Amino acid sequence: MSHVVDATYENGVLKLVRPLPLKDQEKVRVTVESLADVSAGLDAVRRTHGIVPWSGDADTLERMALDPEFDVMESP
Repeated sequence: MSHVVDATYENGVLKLVRPLPLKDQEKVRVTVESLADVSAGLDAVRRTHGIVPWSGDADTLERMALDPEFDVMESP
């Protein structure tokens, strides 16, 4: 199960805005994304909305827009 929660990085520590429903000592994997990067990805989706027809759902489109796997690769 995954959880998304915003946090603030302060003095070397991530401070979550709300607690996570985890057991004490539970092992987790953490992926950190800057909210500025997430916002830029969403802005790109909004600016280009309608250029390519999309018949899927909004959640899938948002996931694809934010997933690094779908980033545009720079040419050499």
